[in-house]
Amino acid sequence: MTPADDFSCLSVRGDGVLLQLSVMPNARRTEVDGLHDGALRVRLAAPPIDGRANDALVAWLAKSLGVPRRDVEVLRGEASRRKQVAIAVSHDVAAHWLAEVLKSPA
Repeated sequence: MTPADDFSCLSVRGDGVLLQLSVMPNARRTEVDGLHDGALRVRLAAPPIDGRANDALVAWLAKSLGVPRRDVEVLRGEASRRKQVAIAVSHDVAAHWLAEVLKSPA
């Protein structure tokens, strides 16, 4: 079993992946805060007003994964802290990225 097999927040969806997220808006900076209850916890430096937190999340994920913003889509949880995001990137790339962001110091 590889470390990527342990990421219950990440699953395959067609040619891309689904990422389960637990988002905490109004943080000082945008950063990963580990895994929590089957989701990647992300602190966002954006308020949950007028979709700004979702926009910041999509922009951050796209930049972090090196994909265009159009390849990142919030599927569920637009008005919730718990979100499901589809990303047009291979599972291997996403799993490698996830391993890197989780081992990085906060």
